[in-house]
Formats: sequence, structure tokens, C-alpha cells
Amino acid sequence: MKHIAKISSVVLLAGCLFSSCTKNFEEINTDPNRIDAISPGTLINPIIYNVSGYNMLRADDITFNLMQVALPFPSASGGLHRYDISENAGNGTWNTYYQWLNNVKEMYNTSVKASDVNYQAIAMTLHAWMFSNLTDCFGDVPMQEAVQGDAGILHPKFDTQETIYTTLLKNLDSANNLYNTSKSMIYGTEILYANNVSKWKKFTNSLRMRLLLRLSKKTSVNAYAQLKTMIDNPAKYPVFTSNDDAAVVKLTGITPLTSPWGRPVDFTSYRAVGKFFLDSLNAFNDPRRAKFATQARNAAGSATIGYMGIPSGYTGSETQFNYIPSNVNVSLVTASSNSVTPMICVIMPYAEVEFIKAEVQFMNNNTAAAKTAYEAGVKAAVEQWGAVMPTDYFTNPAYASATAYNGTLHRILLQKYYALFFVDYQQWFEYRRTGMPVLPVNAGIVGKQMPTRFKYPIAVRTNNPDNYQVAVQSMGGDLNTTKVWWEK
Repeated sequence: MKHIAKISSVVLLAGCLFSSCTKNFEEINTDPNRIDAISPGTLINPIIYNVSGYNMLRADDITFNLMQVALPFPSASGGLHRYDISENAGNGTWNTYYQWLNNVKEMYNTSVKASDVNYQAIAMTLHAWMFSNLTDCFGDVPMQEAVQGDAGILHPKFDTQETIYTTLLKNLDSANNLYNTSKSMIYGTEILYANNVSKWKKFTNSLRMRLLLRLSKKTSVNAYAQLKTMIDNPAKYPVFTSNDDAAVVKLTGITPLTSPWGRPVDFTSYRAVGKFFLDSLNAFNDPRRAKFATQARNAAGSATIGYMGIPSGYTGSETQFNYIPSNVNVSLVTASSNSVTPMICVIMPYAEVEFIKAEVQFMNNNTAAAKTAYEAGVKAAVEQWGAVMPTDYFTNPAYASATAYNGTLHRILLQKYYALFFVDYQQWFEYRRTGMPVLPVNAGIVGKQMPTRFKYPIAVRTNNPDNYQVAVQSMGGDLNTTKVWWEK
């Protein structure tokens, strides 16, 4: 009995100790410094920073090469600047965008749950920004059933590009109506507009202008008329009116706002600026040259000889060039707290809005309004990069024939090409829409076509074959030269 009593005492003691340890356990184990629920503010900054930074990398890797902004040097054969595009060129774009679109979905759901219309509208804007780029890169892609793994949808159906654009434009219009500019954003400070709801609303409408213009060939959309309605109703559809409004992330170099290039030198190594890109800037006597490029040097490297690039798609050895070409300026990717020339990730520039207006007014035969918008766009594009706009840029006899508005769409789109410098894939998308600017076809490019899209990733073809086949039939193929809906 004594033995049993001892055991009972031990069990009782253990029970008492266990009871003491578990009493108020949840309260004791709660970390007061850790959030216990996701808020819209938890998600917005990682989305903006990571996607805009990734887009800069792709502008360098893809757009610069295709649009003759810059090219690897030396480059004896192959390469994107000769329109040789690899089968997996779009893999990173597909994976990165869908990864962050999943976060956008969570942000939207939490903002709806919190009944916060501003964060809801911002989530819809980020969704449209990312999905428009995604569909412009590939064509038909999963949207309605995308990032629905938690709902058991592991093999999403593809939506047609027409359906995607219809949805995105409708969502942006709804977002414009959702904003409440008298309501503060309460979930921390976001890195794009520092919680300025009015500027977010301008971004939403400016992005809608971009997407509408992309559909300019589709007569059923009547894009120019819709854009004219927006332009004529700024109170209802406020858009960017200065560089201060532009969707630009300023990188200070202080975590988390660091450069996407861990080592800025990797941006400039074995890289030359394209001849076409620099020749036009030389014709403008443009102040952006020093911001975008270094000066070329003589073959000995002992003296500068001005701004000189290398022709994209050249043939033969680099020894044919008797100079060291201009390189891309490393300061473009060097994060700095310098308020005069900070490193910037440009999501959408103000200048783009003015060039959209210029094109719309051109199509409506309003020469005076087109000229005004054109000149405002050029000025904004110059000043965005910290350069000083010359007072005689459009009138100096030495170069006015290349800079002044001459009543042509080509003149508008050539300057828009420079305004879209370093803006993800936008130069490429605009070239596919318009065929402008007219790029030289050098010897190494002859017989090759400008790519019009990325091929679907092999993982998509393998893991979602049935829906992939439906998309291929809808689009008319899965080639790099298959045209997407808005190009046809």
C-alpha cells in the first residue's frame, strides 16, 4: 500500500505540475511583437519591391537586347540582339509573376475582409499591372483559375487574352470608383506613394490608359474613343500630371530598398550601348546621354571620343571596331540616398501618359494638342533621369529637325521609346503594336523575325498538357513568333 501511495503521489504531483504549466499557456506563449494576422499593408511593399526590381532585370536581359538599347560585347554569334531567343527565355517571368500574383490575391482578400476600399483598389491595380505584362509576354494565360491551389485547382484553364484584357480594364474602372481619398491608409507606409491615395488613383487610371492603347488595333474596342473620354474628363479619371505622380520606386541602398543588382559591376560587364539608341540621342544633342551611357574611347583607351555604340546584330569579330564603345552607366543600378539622382525602378513614367495623349490627339487630327502633349512628354522623360531640359530643345536649328514635333506618329513614338527606357518590357510591347521606332536590320539579323512572345515553359506543357493544348489551338501556335490577340 505504501508503494501504491508513493506512485499515486508522483502521478498527482505530475498532474499538478502539468496543470500549472499549461494554465494560461496561450497567453504566455504569445509574442506581442509579432502580428497574428495578415493585413493588406503586410503584403503591399514586398509585392511592389520584388516585382519592380525583377522587371528592371528583365528590361536589361530582354528588352535592351531586342530593342537595340544595349548588347553583350563582344558577341561573335547568337544572342537576343540577333533575335535568337531561347526556349526557356520566359520561365522566370512566368514563375515570378505568378508567385507575386498569389500575394496580390491575398492582399485583395484581406482588404475586402477589412472593408478597406483603398487597399482593395490598389490590389486590383497591382493585379492589372502584373497580368497585363504576363499576357503581353505569352498571350493566353491562366487568370480566373490561377493561384487557386488552396481551392484544389492544380491544373488551371487558360483565359484568352481578349477575356483577360476585358477583365483588367473593367477592374481598373471599378478600382477608380472604389478609392476614397478622404480615408487614410492605416497599415504602415508603402514604398511607392507613401500612402497618398490620390496618387494611387492617378496610377490606376494611367495604367488603364496604357492597357487601352495596347488594344488600338482592335476596332471592336474603339480604344482611341475611350482614351479621348478619359482625357476629356480629368475630374472623373485623374491621371499623372507630373513626374511627382509617376509610379517610380526610389531605392536608397538601405535595406529593404537595395538595388536588384547585388554587384552593380555585373550590370556593365561586357556590355555596350546600341548604336541606334545612341545615334538618335546624338541627333537630339540629348542631355540624357550622360545619364544613360559612358563616353566611348579610342582603341588605345587613352581618350574619350564622344558617345558611340555598337550596331545590334553585327557580324564578324569585334576587332572590326576601332574604338572602345560606350557602356551602360553603372549609376543606373547603384542605389543611393542622393535625392538628385537616386536609383529608380520605373513602373510607369508620367511621360508615357503624355505620349498616349499625343497619339490620341494625333489620331483625332488635333495637331496643336498633339504637339503640346508631345513636348510635355519629352520634357518629363528628360527630367525624370535628373537631366536638365534645354530651353531650345525643340527650336535649336542644329537639331530641331530631329526634335520638334513634325505632325507624325513616328516622331511621337521615337521619343516614347526613350521615355520607356528601363520600363520592363514596354518598349518591346509598343514595337509589336506599332512597328516603331524603325529599327535597323543589320547583317546578323537578316532572315530572323522580332520575337512576339515567349514560349510557354516546359513545366506548363508537361504538368498541364490538356489546358496547354487548348491555349495553343486558340492562339494558333506556341512559337516565339506567334502573334498575340492584340497584335492581329
